[in-house]
Amino acid sequence: MTDAFLSPAEAARRLGVSAKALRLYERHRLVAPRRAENGWRTFGPEQIARLHQVLALKRLGLPLARIAELLTGRLGSLDALLAFQEQTLDRESGRVAHALALVRAARAKLAGGETLSIDDLTTLTTETTMTTKATDEEMKAIFDPISAKYFSAEERAALSQRKYDQADVSQRWETLIAELKPLMTKGDPGSPEALDLARRWQALVNEFTLGDQAVAGKVRAIWQDAMADPKAAPKLPLTPEMFAFVGKAMAKLKGGE
Repeated sequence: MTDAFLSPAEAARRLGVSAKALRLYERHRLVAPRRAENGWRTFGPEQIARLHQVLALKRLGLPLARIAELLTGRLGSLDALLAFQEQTLDRESGRVAHALALVRAARAKLAGGETLSIDDLTTLTTETTMTTKATDEEMKAIFDPISAKYFSAEERAALSQRKYDQADVSQRWETLIAELKPLMTKGDPGSPEALDLARRWQALVNEFTLGDQAVAGKVRAIWQDAMADPKAAPKLPLTPEMFAFVGKAMAKLKGGE
């Protein structure tokens, strides 16, 4: 086996994945290995490039079904995927650089014999540690008290009885949010991609609200309250800027219907 064509085991080793994962990607038709004359599966430059696309999207938290859709659509080419990946990494590098600067400034103060103020410490905490997804318990602690402001106990009980797959819904929201971030860097809520996202966003909202605009309004108010809370905001998957972008996209979507 030459460098140009790798065995499944060697391809998996070089990419840092398991051979089982490669089989899974094949079953989902995300990559199609070449067949050598003896019938063995091989991975050449074209297949490795495709696997790069798959793994880049998978590491953003997207499910395989959505990855398949994206790779047959706007991220079908390697260059389009790399542009998407560049935007994502650029944002992340900016966040890391900011956090690193804060840590270094704090260490410099300590080295100079100074103590860190409460403001220094709270900024350091919120900007350098609160970067992971909140747990279910944390989200419940954030939203339960706010929900009680807008929904009566009877309304909350009725909403909790609605049948839906929470894991599936959570994954679909994560997918939409992952797609939203690079769209915001382009700054065009009227683009076809933004309108498509707005359409799917509204459909997911409707699954919870059942199209009840009063319920939808209360849900928006709950999120706005949560995002306005400086302690809760760093833990949330959405920001006011993201809400505003989706709102503009939805307005353009309705205007074009």
